[in-house]
Amino acid sequence: MSLTIKENNGVFLVEGAINSTTSNSFKMHMESLFQNNKELVINIDRTTEIDTIGVSVLKSLYMYSLHHTKEFYITGNGCKELFHDFSSDNAA
Repeated sequence: MSLTIKENNGVFLVEGAINSTTSNSFKMHMESLFQNNKELVINIDRTTEIDTIGVSVLKSLYMYSLHHTKEFYITGNGCKELFHDFSSDNAA
């Protein structure tokens, strides 16, 4: 499945799957957005799949934001599960 990213008032709506097929281009696109913005807000309401590679990419974007002193937010349905996944890695 393809992945599209639409911007609305500074929030980037991710539609489709963040998986092994799309994760590399998704990561590169998000990192380029970070270069031009102080913060990055992505909404995953219309994201149909996030596999383990997709979760790893989101975690790497979070680490990128910390390293470059940028704000990074994930909003929408399913972000609570991602938060728990991020938290469990930090606790280990």
